Amino acid sequence: MSELLFFAICFVAMALVLAARFVVGPSVADRAVAGDCVETLTDMAMVLFALYSGRAIYLDIALVTALLGFIGTTLIAKYLEGKL
Repeated sequence: MSELLFFAICFVAMALVLAARFVVGPSVADRAVAGDCVETLTDMAMVLFALYSGRAIYLDIALVTALLGFIGTTLIAKYLEGKL
């Protein structure tokens, strides 16, 4: 098994652990941070899988989900501050 695929599987495993924090988190802010971390780890796994498979479509998908994740995190932060 290639190192890229191994690390992509590790990123997905870490994302599953963070998903538990997303469900059980004691506060809304903890859940927001866990959701952002899951999104980032998933994007990194997609980038590594794109390098492994040699297909650029996974890079495009990772870029779009990273942008949407940033926008979502920004909106959640504004909402929690009370400015939205």
